[in-house]
Amino acid sequence: MGKHGTHIVWDWNGTLFHDIDAVIEATNASFAEIGLPSITLARYRDLYCVPVPRFYERLMGRLPTDEEWEVMDEAFHRHYRTRAESAALTVGAKELLADRQAAGLTQSLCSLAPHEHLIPIVRTHGIEELFVRVDGRIGPSHTGKAEHMARHLAALDGAVRGDRVVVIGDAVDDAIAAEHVGARAVLYTGGSHSRASLETAGVPVVDSLAEAVEAAESLYG
Repeated sequence: MGKHGTHIVWDWNGTLFHDIDAVIEATNASFAEIGLPSITLARYRDLYCVPVPRFYERLMGRLPTDEEWEVMDEAFHRHYRTRAESAALTVGAKELLADRQAAGLTQSLCSLAPHEHLIPIVRTHGIEELFVRVDGRIGPSHTGKAEHMARHLAALDGAVRGDRVVVIGDAVDDAIAAEHVGARAVLYTGGSHSRASLETAGVPVVDSLAEAVEAAESLYG
């Protein structure tokens, strides 16, 4: 049935994985190391974008140098890994995934989280078997999601219908990546972007994962 129903490509951070508090704490801890002032959740959501160096450009008024970026990136991930250990799946996420699989519908996970860190935490939360494929980022952390999404779908190799793919994520970049591969998108407000910034993408914006799945299933009729 997977080849005939809508295939959902899930984002991880801020979507299935409710880690926004860990992200803010890690961001401010890393900012403190390099002399930047702390940031509120509201301001983070207003300014956040990918590739991440553009986010720092919005904060600093200029792009960080290569050396500054390496320090910022290492500091953030060091602080994030510690804090993410106490983060949980978004409420209802596991049940939604299990229900779709039980109904014979397919879904996969495509994240810019480093692959070597993503796989263990997905396994820890007991949901790896609910996806037909899980892909984290392999390579530099300043890359965007569009090419990563294209590689992800190509790796599915006909396991899903390419004309019935919906990306569910928490960032405008998820909608851009979906458009890049000819898919549709639904954006969720529980993660890194404000509703106002998500609405600039021109795709459905929802406040829960249950609404996201409902909207995804309705996009192709």
